[in-house]
Amino acid sequence: MQKIVFFFSFFIIFTACKNNGDTIKTKKSENPKRKMIDIKYAEGFEIEDLGDLKIITLKNPWPGTEKTFKYGIVNEGVILDYLGALDAVVQKPIKKIVVTSTTHIPSLEMLGEAERLVGFPNLDYISSEKTRQLISDGKITELGKNEDINTEILIDLAPDAVIGFAIDGNNSTFATIEKTGIPVLYNSDWTETSPLGKAEWIKFFGVLFNKEKEADSIFKTIETEYLSAKKLASEAKETPTVISGAMYKDVWYLPQGDSWGAQFIADANGDYLWKDSKGTGGLSLSLESVLDKGHDAEVWIGPGQFTTLEEMKNANNAYTQFAAFKTNNVYSYSLKKGKTGGVIYFELAPNRPDLVLKDLIKILHPELLTEHELYFFDKLK
Repeated sequence: MQKIVFFFSFFIIFTACKNNGDTIKTKKSENPKRKMIDIKYAEGFEIEDLGDLKIITLKNPWPGTEKTFKYGIVNEGVILDYLGALDAVVQKPIKKIVVTSTTHIPSLEMLGEAERLVGFPNLDYISSEKTRQLISDGKITELGKNEDINTEILIDLAPDAVIGFAIDGNNSTFATIEKTGIPVLYNSDWTETSPLGKAEWIKFFGVLFNKEKEADSIFKTIETEYLSAKKLASEAKETPTVISGAMYKDVWYLPQGDSWGAQFIADANGDYLWKDSKGTGGLSLSLESVLDKGHDAEVWIGPGQFTTLEEMKNANNAYTQFAAFKTNNVYSYSLKKGKTGGVIYFELAPNRPDLVLKDLIKILHPELLTEHELYFFDKLK
């Protein structure tokens, strides 16, 4: 996942039991009352509680598709009569799991289930010290590249489920895994545009580990902290102007006005100069247009991959013309990395939007959070 987002500014920054409408025959149990588990912000999934059976419906597996997936999560030793099509069935709680995005790691850790992780592609991308220790202890196996997972090794691990993500529906590796009888569940946390929407995906993992209450409690704490910080930021007397992103080759990439990143800046009471642009992805602009509009911006958040002002200057002397560069108000998430080079922001920020927001408030309104130390960001020197 890190490779997908690295150059696109700071905010741009799987037993598959295929059932085509057949009845799942199980032990008879009392007919449960249907209810929906509360999902307040995330738009990509919903959870239906049928007692011993919970159904996760994935509504937005990847951008631009109307395809949905339904996953049945069944209590151990209990199978219900269910009339409907399911794309995978998993028995909970999961004992062994494979995940494929670093954004999945914090949910496992927060739920106390990190030791259930048995395999991951591109282990060097993982930054968490706790999970890196499990890697050092030989408890997590390298599975190769995300685009070309070593299916032989994965099959030998015999996980109860593989949690994947997809840019489109053409993933032959996941199809191969499914044919072996290992359930593949897509997780599309990365498609969410609301900061709290991304964090709410911990409830997805809560169901898998039979820890719905714990997941709900963790999320509520994050939500409370986020909303409290947002309220504090709204009381600031000034609203600094903000630019974001940097050049990659001949194109300047920065977040669109409806994106995850733009929402953070708005909630931190910053005036993002492209806030009126439509879309949830990234803008691709010329240097001239960004310089024309953002020349006088007071703060620069997320200058791409750069880690020093000198590095920026050497890459393109035009960066020095921006007011934020001249006043040393350029802040990056790229400096804080794990032991093997993974950027901590990419792994943890989607799960802890409260910390991201507090960082931005500290940057834009330092008088409001005097005791807060920047968690993800650093001022470039």
